[in-house]
Amino acid sequence: MRLLYVKPELRDLSQGSRIAFVRQLRHLSQDSVSDYLGLTGECKRRSMTRYEKGDRNPKDERVRQIAKLLNVSFNSLKKYDYKNPEDLIYLFFWLEEYIPNYRLDLSQIKNINDSKIKDLINSLLEWKKQKIKRDNHEISYEEYLDWKLNYEIKGEMNDER
Repeated sequence: MRLLYVKPELRDLSQGSRIAFVRQLRHLSQDSVSDYLGLTGECKRRSMTRYEKGDRNPKDERVRQIAKLLNVSFNSLKKYDYKNPEDLIYLFFWLEEYIPNYRLDLSQIKNINDSKIKDLINSLLEWKKQKIKRDNHEISYEEYLDWKLNYEIKGEMNDER
């Protein structure tokens, strides 16, 4: 018997909203995430609530723990630096969840020599291949979403970390 898939709603593109989206996607409660993180006390859920509402920003190590529990890439949940081209690809992935009919047109990009931009374009082309597979029913929407949540950029951008 196959369970009915219900996609969570992405409130906005904030880090907290993205954490809440994936937590709900994985069918986990704030309490279960709090337990995993080792939070204790009467209000152990309060930290997760604050993270998800954007009242507090988790440190990178906490984001790594949450990403591990939710079985997603750290990059899908981290706080983005929009000066970093690498973070743009993850923003584009999330933008598609927030605005489902959004399309990114790469046809005007030509003769780029910057290696970071080339890596970004290659990532966008990989993404396009996955969208085509999804649209042709070669993969399910859930598999497509899981691909985006676990995507790691290959190339020079990733090598500089």
